[in-house]
Amino acid sequence: MNIDSSIYKEFLEIAGPVISTEEFKRQMAFKQHGSTSVYDHVMHVALRAFTKAYKKKEKYDLKALVYGALLHDYFLYDWHILDYKNGHKRFHGFNHPKIALNNALKVYDLDKKTRNIIRSHMWPLTLFHMPTSREAWLVTICDKVVSFKETFKIKEDYNIC
Repeated sequence: MNIDSSIYKEFLEIAGPVISTEEFKRQMAFKQHGSTSVYDHVMHVALRAFTKAYKKKEKYDLKALVYGALLHDYFLYDWHILDYKNGHKRFHGFNHPKIALNNALKVYDLDKKTRNIIRSHMWPLTLFHMPTSREAWLVTICDKVVSFKETFKIKEDYNIC
């Protein structure tokens, strides 16, 4: 996926307040799919969603979209390790959207739309937390596409033109 440098610059302007924080960078320490870190995963999802929305940017809240995509997996633990106290591995797919939202709210000021993006991104697994905006639907779909590619090691090149 080639990303035009001017589009990437605009992405970074929006993402900057999130990706520049030490709290966000903590995601580099945790694996998501295969050898991909949570940090790289959420960056891939955010870039994919942003480039899709940018084509019709007048129809999207780009800030909510980018913040929601960047923070959708802000759970801050290694879900591959079974934690009997918290049940992370066993119930990770069901529980991590709520954990990610709660963690994000401790650090970032998020509007209602961004909160829904984070909380609903695992739909339909999280049956009662459905995406309620075009931004939430786009992040949900992009997360599934990126997750599939990472899991099955399908190389996606995020070249900046």
